[in-house]
Amino acid sequence: MGTVHAKEPSVPKNYGVPSPEAYSTSNKNSVKSNEASKKIPHPDMIGNDPVLETYPIDLHQTARVDKIHIDGLMRTKDDIVKAQVVDLFRAQDFHEIIDQAQRIKTKLETLGCFKQIGVTIDTSKGPDATPDGVEVTFNVREMSRLSGGINTMVGNNEGSLLIQAKAPNIFGRGERLQMEYSYGSKSTTNINISAIKPFVDNWLHKVFTASVFSTTTDVPWSGYKETDHGILLDLAVIPGTLKQNFQYEVVYRDIIAAKQASLRVREQCGPTLKSLLRHICSIDKRDDTIFPTSGNLVQFTSELAGLGGDIGFMKYELMLQSNWTPHEFLSFQLGAQAGFLSGISNDMQINIADNFFLGGPMNLRGFARRGCGPHEEGNAIGGNTFWAAALHLYTPLPFRPGKNSFGDLFRLHGFINGGNLGNVMCLKDCDYTDCLKIFTDNVRLSAGGGIAMRIGGMARIELNLIIPLLMARGDVTQQYQFGIGVHYL
Repeated sequence: MGTVHAKEPSVPKNYGVPSPEAYSTSNKNSVKSNEASKKIPHPDMIGNDPVLETYPIDLHQTARVDKIHIDGLMRTKDDIVKAQVVDLFRAQDFHEIIDQAQRIKTKLETLGCFKQIGVTIDTSKGPDATPDGVEVTFNVREMSRLSGGINTMVGNNEGSLLIQAKAPNIFGRGERLQMEYSYGSKSTTNINISAIKPFVDNWLHKVFTASVFSTTTDVPWSGYKETDHGILLDLAVIPGTLKQNFQYEVVYRDIIAAKQASLRVREQCGPTLKSLLRHICSIDKRDDTIFPTSGNLVQFTSELAGLGGDIGFMKYELMLQSNWTPHEFLSFQLGAQAGFLSGISNDMQINIADNFFLGGPMNLRGFARRGCGPHEEGNAIGGNTFWAAALHLYTPLPFRPGKNSFGDLFRLHGFINGGNLGNVMCLKDCDYTDCLKIFTDNVRLSAGGGIAMRIGGMARIELNLIIPLLMARGDVTQQYQFGIGVHYL
């Protein structure tokens, strides 16, 4: 939470006046921390310095916002800022004012217009001041017209060097243009140029993004290299905890076989054109994305390809996660994922790059990257249906070294995970019991433990010892695994 400064009024009001309830230890609305207390000069003096007395403030005492000031605006237009702050006028006590001020600060940060935002809450002054009124001031510092940098990035068990340049807040309403180039440790390259335009009102946050990209990815587990050139249009709608992304993507894709690729892989190599619509719907109420202790995540993704080009399919993917903490030092996490891929026309193909794959240090642990499911001559060819589930138990480091500092970046965890990957054909006249065999036949299962480390607020590293318990012929297993990435099972 950002720093909130409460200044002493020039005309005394009744905020924080000591009362028997305020000092009572049974009053839950009374806050006695340093952050929620005021200091007033005592009449007695020690030298030239006054003796300060500290007393608690009842944060749930009635209060209202009379005025909101925005200091520091230069290029940013007034209307886009006003749309963010109007909710503050609905606050009915000092606690709500502080809470709403923090939420508005976060909304202002997401606009991408400001590099620094400070919040000041003061008692209301002037002829229009009300008895319980306060004034809230947001002190902002706008971003430079041009910025850039060289950083490192992690994802998909790979580290990358990222070179970035961007022009924020071009027309004063959060519009920005950014360019990125990344080179990965596994010869992955990515060039992306994006234009971003937020559309903001007082309840619905919409962001439109248009991107042109070119990527090259080496996939040795399946025996090919993939080069993509495409355009992505994305409209993100965020009316609260529910987030929806409506996307259109067209990509020219070239699959190049490796020297030792199997015949099955070589048959699917060559250039293809894919045009698709994608919808992503997610609700994320977790208290943290890396080491959550409470809250749930639900995300559903659907794709329809075949609006042009020679690739056509319907693809669905579901991701679930639930977290709970029965004890201060014990946190449980239950995660599940599933997906289904189906063709839409005999005239359109499904490429190997569109299939599902299973296995890896951040996926189905205990199995190599793409180590589960159908293989041909050592190449993973994937499947059209998969499911996976994992149960984790997290604890802090023994004896809590570096508590409240470096030690909080680490967690010990034990886990058991399982899943399956295959090809399921669910036709109208087929026996659906055959479709359900993917949940019972050739199920993979492993258990293990290790240490996990947080990298900033976006990724994690895992070092694990795993024992595969159930496997199928052709699977590639690993007893020791090191993983780094953003998404994990």
